[in-house]
Amino acid sequence: MIRTLGVLGFLLVLEAAGRLGLIEALPPVSVVLVTAAGLAADGSFLSDVGATLSACAAGLLIAVVTAVPAGLLLGTVPAVERSVRPLVEFLRPIPSLSLIPLAMFLWTDSHDAKIALIVYTCSWPLLINTMYGLADVDPIAKDTLRGFGFGPMAVLWRVSLPSTAPFIATGVRIAVSVTLIVAVSVELLAGGGGGIGAYLVQAGSANRVDRMLAATVWAGALGLAANALFTAAERRLLRWRWAT
Repeated sequence: MIRTLGVLGFLLVLEAAGRLGLIEALPPVSVVLVTAAGLAADGSFLSDVGATLSACAAGLLIAVVTAVPAGLLLGTVPAVERSVRPLVEFLRPIPSLSLIPLAMFLWTDSHDAKIALIVYTCSWPLLINTMYGLADVDPIAKDTLRGFGFGPMAVLWRVSLPSTAPFIATGVRIAVSVTLIVAVSVELLAGGGGGIGAYLVQAGSANRVDRMLAATVWAGALGLAANALFTAAERRLLRWRWAT
């Protein structure tokens, strides 16, 4: 309730500022929201939304199926982790947006460039969280299974993976939150190929600030919905975690 009141209060302040001419360059919030509602029936905009979401989904899926097994490998084989750690620490701080020119050079199709950068960006929280999760596994539980004759794979499946699952889920939620940022940024800078970012460029070229802000509202709403969806899925799949 408090959060809702806070959002409504913020919107009312912006509406008043727009109506009173305190922010002359921006239309009132009510105009932006009406425009955003109208975009829900705009087939061209919905096509752009689909282009952005398809790239986000593909990039996130590829990142999960590659980064999580890589994290399991690095977290269970110390020799491999020590040999790869310098490379990981070198690549991880590089901002994904700084790699947009390189991605556009390597993949002439902007859709493929979006997916590649999303994979790059999403892989780090998934990889690091998986490694941290394995490091947090109770060693007594693993030793107990080994004492009963279970092999390394059985220990990984019965103890390590269940203990690491909450960390992996957190990594997925972090990755989801950045997919839209990367996708829209590539669309803004690369142009063409459709997407919310391309729609923003077109609206800006036509001097339609209301449409620009309306599309931005949609991007924020989609990010909020994706986070809520994955949080609900995490609560359902990891009920034992939330019950404690």
